[in-house]
Amino acid sequence: MTSRTRFALYQPALCAALMAAFALPMAANGAASLPAGSMPVNTLIGTQDEGNTYPGASAPFGLIQVSPSTDFYAGYRYSDKRIRGFGHSFVSGAGCWEQGGQLQVLPVTGSIGPGGDFDTKKADSFSYKKYGAEYTHDGEVGQAGYYKVKLTSYGGITAEATALTRAAAERYTFAPGAASGHVLLNLGTANERHSVIGSEVKVVDGNSVEGKIVTNSFCGGTKYATYFRITFDQPVTAYGIWNERGGFPNAKGPSQQGEGKPHGVWLTFDLKNNKAVTAVSAISHVDIDGARANLQAEGMSAGKPMSFDAMKAKSQAEWQRELSSVRIEGGSSDDRTVFYTALYHALLQPMTGSDSDGRYRGYDNQIHTARDWTYYEYFSLWDTYRAQNQLLALIRPQRARDIANSVLKIREEGGWLPRWGYANFETNVMTGDPVTPFLVDLWRFGALKGREEQAYAALRENAFGVPAFGIRPQGRAGNPSYLRQGFVQHDRTFMSKGMDTDPHHGASATMEYALADGALAQMAKALGKTDDAQVLAQRALNWKKVWDPSVTDAETGQRGFPRPRSEDGKWVSDIDGKYDPRGDQGFHEGTGWQYQWLVQQDVPGLAAAMGGQKQALHRLDQFFDYDALVADPAAVRKSWVVGPYSYYSQFRYNPNNEPDLHAPWMYTLMGQPWKTTTVLRAAETLFGNGPAGVTGNDDLGTMSAWYLFSALGIYPDAPGSGRFLLHAPRFARAEIDLAPGRTLRIDAPGAKPGERRFVQSASWNGRAQNQVWLNWEQLQAAGTLTYKLAPQPDTKGWGTHDRDLPNPPAGSTH
Repeated sequence: MTSRTRFALYQPALCAALMAAFALPMAANGAASLPAGSMPVNTLIGTQDEGNTYPGASAPFGLIQVSPSTDFYAGYRYSDKRIRGFGHSFVSGAGCWEQGGQLQVLPVTGSIGPGGDFDTKKADSFSYKKYGAEYTHDGEVGQAGYYKVKLTSYGGITAEATALTRAAAERYTFAPGAASGHVLLNLGTANERHSVIGSEVKVVDGNSVEGKIVTNSFCGGTKYATYFRITFDQPVTAYGIWNERGGFPNAKGPSQQGEGKPHGVWLTFDLKNNKAVTAVSAISHVDIDGARANLQAEGMSAGKPMSFDAMKAKSQAEWQRELSSVRIEGGSSDDRTVFYTALYHALLQPMTGSDSDGRYRGYDNQIHTARDWTYYEYFSLWDTYRAQNQLLALIRPQRARDIANSVLKIREEGGWLPRWGYANFETNVMTGDPVTPFLVDLWRFGALKGREEQAYAALRENAFGVPAFGIRPQGRAGNPSYLRQGFVQHDRTFMSKGMDTDPHHGASATMEYALADGALAQMAKALGKTDDAQVLAQRALNWKKVWDPSVTDAETGQRGFPRPRSEDGKWVSDIDGKYDPRGDQGFHEGTGWQYQWLVQQDVPGLAAAMGGQKQALHRLDQFFDYDALVADPAAVRKSWVVGPYSYYSQFRYNPNNEPDLHAPWMYTLMGQPWKTTTVLRAAETLFGNGPAGVTGNDDLGTMSAWYLFSALGIYPDAPGSGRFLLHAPRFARAEIDLAPGRTLRIDAPGAKPGERRFVQSASWNGRAQNQVWLNWEQLQAAGTLTYKLAPQPDTKGWGTHDRDLPNPPAGSTH
């Protein structure tokens, strides 16, 4: 998703305290070797200050997640005091309000009946706002594949969770003195702002419950269904169902409730012989048979629910296989934890959408089958096309192929390519044309082999047309104006099919379209679509159509900025007749200062528009507050992160949002690579081993992927280019498994986390690497990239000559 709701105040003292509050015990760093295994992860990173990650358990790219929910809209916030329950579906790091949390389960003790602790005569006795449990961070554990927390209410209950791809397990260990305990399954509520439209539940036998929950999801999006089955390892001794009239003992259903109605089940267990109750669960977006099949395939063993410890061991072994495919050397335990947690977060999504039998629910709401491949869901393309997509293509090529195929299936079954696909529907959240750079990069990286023509046809349709009014996707809603005049008109009254639409943010939409056109032009040329390639290459320059050379920033004196235009071609002004490039009018989640750099496809043209390369570099210095960073990297907490996590009304780099994530490498593309290093080392201070250790919403792994590239020493250049720009790594050595038998090695013996070291020279497989990039084919062939680093930059050395740059600005001097 987006970074839309990053509204929490940034409090440096609180964040520092939270980041230092805990750290998981970590394995010692490798010295002479890079051992596989023992890759440390702290899933509590990002659970404070709008990181919006969840601490609970999931498998890599898992369909099901089990994690605690507090009163926070996104699920769990570290500073909250009570846990309402453990939900079974979550999105990691998104910024919109509805983010899962369906099927809230909470273990409790006490009497259930008339006048009891849970008074069956009073419906509000079964409200999570009343029965939510207090908990302690003491002993809280968040590891890859395992979560543990102590509930201090109800006599003290230890809750644990683990998960495989399509099934999960929870273990609730009650206090020694408890003779009986209950488990509450709340179907009527999900996360704080994730409304339940309808639910159905049935107690099906002595230890199982199944049902269906329909939610109205994601930035006001449409409805989708989650089917579930949950089985316990102990027999149920009593049960009942509650609704808006109270509780009904011995009712087993089926029971249905509508929108906003209280609804749930309690199950009672005899604890005399065993204080631990294990629940094994599975969900499906297809039907109840899918949930049953998923439970049978991954949650059962020899006809019984898999033991918690067995599932935990399997889950953690799977995660260690995933995490150990990238091995780093150097740095402290905290450094390694931050790195591997970022890798963990980047490998959570997109999420598996097909059940164990291959069936999935498509965007036509029909059931389809993925044979010999995995169908994926949840595509936050506006975010992930900038970094996470390229990371997965690099280190998970088979998954990248299935991801590409899933996106094409969305087009085939839903009528149009997605923008932000949630479960099996298009949300129309965010703007621009993110699917084009997303798919073009996957094509460039080989993930569309054999489907190039199919993909190009879908992308061309999207780039040259508009979806029919009668289907949900909005596509390039600004195309009529863009194709006619070269820019998306700015029109806040334009009718939208969802929360967002391109004409509401005409200037930024134009720049996103132009970037996408530049990417698609390369694909068209490679496929022999000569006429299209020429048209698209020309359209890639349409960013100039929203560049107003007369706009001046009063404080800095910089002249020339992107600016929205109305449909008649006139420049849009503020109500006083003026235009401020620090304002957000015409830009989606940003300002003209931040979006001005979104021109990777035409760096020479951008530099010229800014008055030449020297002036463009000076503007970059102002944008990053460069002199302050040189003096103290921690200055970013004053210069960049200002007050609320906001991306409006400021002119500096915004590390909390996506549109200018690539901006540090604009220095490299203009011949000053040492400044890229200075900015990256400063930005990395915003990532730490604590709850506030993610900068802004993680956005389905996007910010984490950005950090990984920053730390490794490579970063994807313009979409479709196939180039990866080079910069000084954070760690002394890294090994990245690309595919069976191929490993990319990155050596930088002089690197020290927390200290600036600048590239003095680079080599690729023993030969001097003077160019500031490697292409995809070189990386895929594998080999060793070696950096020689120095404490001080050489301002006339590596990467400073025109011949070293992919597209040097005309008349540049270094």
